[in-house]
Amino acid sequence: ALAAPDTLTVWEAQFGDFGNGAQIIFDQFISSGEEKWNVMNGLVVLLPHGYEGQGPEHSSARLERALTLCADNNLQIANCTTPSNLFHLLRRQLHRDFRKPLIIFTPKSLLRHPDCVSGIEEFTKGRFREVIDDEVADPEKIHKVVLCTGKIWYELAEARVKQQRDDVALVRVEQLAPLPVEQLRDIVARYRKADSWLWTQE
Repeated sequence: ALAAPDTLTVWEAQFGDFGNGAQIIFDQFISSGEEKWNVMNGLVVLLPHGYEGQGPEHSSARLERALTLCADNNLQIANCTTPSNLFHLLRRQLHRDFRKPLIIFTPKSLLRHPDCVSGIEEFTKGRFREVIDDEVADPEKIHKVVLCTGKIWYELAEARVKQQRDDVALVRVEQLAPLPVEQLRDIVARYRKADSWLWTQE
């Protein structure tokens, strides 16, 4: 297959329901172009998401719709929770020696959330993390592990502090497709004492 030039092409939507009008493009080109025409495509699509828009049709970017198009590693789907992880995701997209379309779900509220920040070293020395483990949880005390993606993590973290729970670990799945199986296996091994595993999303 022929790789795209060393440029980053970004398609940013004003609202998440952009996918409604562009579904044919997603179906016929973005998700299947490499298989049909043997041409790699490194397009980045930014879809606002998180039920923060102006009414029901502007509130959801249909995460499930994007995931149903995934097969044989044809797409990358991500929902980042930190500025540095988004930076490294875009950097990875450009520096790889192959191209795959990347769909990023981008909650608008994280642009102004006081806790959604990254230190300088996270940009200069970090890398894209497909899964972000709980940084404060003690594996010996954890009985419940909650996996989530996107902005809901901030709400869960706030609720955990208010309820003074130290038996719950909050794990962020930043890349939904391809699913980071090895990283998730490491999470399962780390929280071997957990007897409850949950998936939470907004």
